[in-house]
Amino acid sequence: MNTWIYDNSFEGFLTLVFNCYELNIFPDIIKGNRNNQPSIFPESYEVITDETKAKRVWNGLHKKISNSSCQLLYHAFLSEICDVELMILHYIREVFESPINIELNFGNHYILEMLKMDKKVTREAQRVLMFTRFQKTTDEIYYASFDPKYNVLPLTINHFENRFADQKWIVYDTRRNYGFYYDLINSTEFRFTENTINRNTGTIDKSMMAEDEQLFQELWKSYFKSMCIKERINPKLHMQLLPKRFWKYLTEKQNNE
Repeated sequence: MNTWIYDNSFEGFLTLVFNCYELNIFPDIIKGNRNNQPSIFPESYEVITDETKAKRVWNGLHKKISNSSCQLLYHAFLSEICDVELMILHYIREVFESPINIELNFGNHYILEMLKMDKKVTREAQRVLMFTRFQKTTDEIYYASFDPKYNVLPLTINHFENRFADQKWIVYDTRRNYGFYYDLINSTEFRFTENTINRNTGTIDKSMMAEDEQLFQELWKSYFKSMCIKERINPKLHMQLLPKRFWKYLTEKQNNE
């Protein structure tokens, strides 16, 4: 089997696409080398990310399909579902090799799969925005943890930059162990190297918590409890609107469920 390895980045994947056409070889298997570990696949080909090559592929796609379809493709990539890279590669091959625009051919299997994945990823990004709970640290930085099913953090950064432009903040994906720090000017990707957060609850260490943070958390819990009308509780609807996997990072749910 012809196995190609890349660095899990979108630029790395687009470089892989460029190399396919440059070498006129297409892989049977595409694997991400997320932890920069040496390849365990014999006779595999390792792709070195090249921003120039990636940009050429991305610009080429924009000439063949609409901007919304390019974004759809990017969202599908962020889904990280099994073999999504091969599906996207098939999609891109049909885009490049068809003499006509195929993006509205809804009878095409790969186009339908892109649409399904886009819907799932977009919904997950919306949930992350809905269920954000910041905690204030001693150095005036607001921190929020997430554990999204899909890698949607990059899709939320513009919202946070626009909504909270006047304060420093960190948003962090505990499942993938990376986040973004906003310093009032730019958002920079980073990783925690020490255990400064509780991965089970998303809370920061008490030594790093602002003096009034715990008070505000208790006030928020009291407010949430007082607004709840017991006679109108509908557990089934509650679970539909607020999936349980988000509960662990919600202040109002901690120590209450």
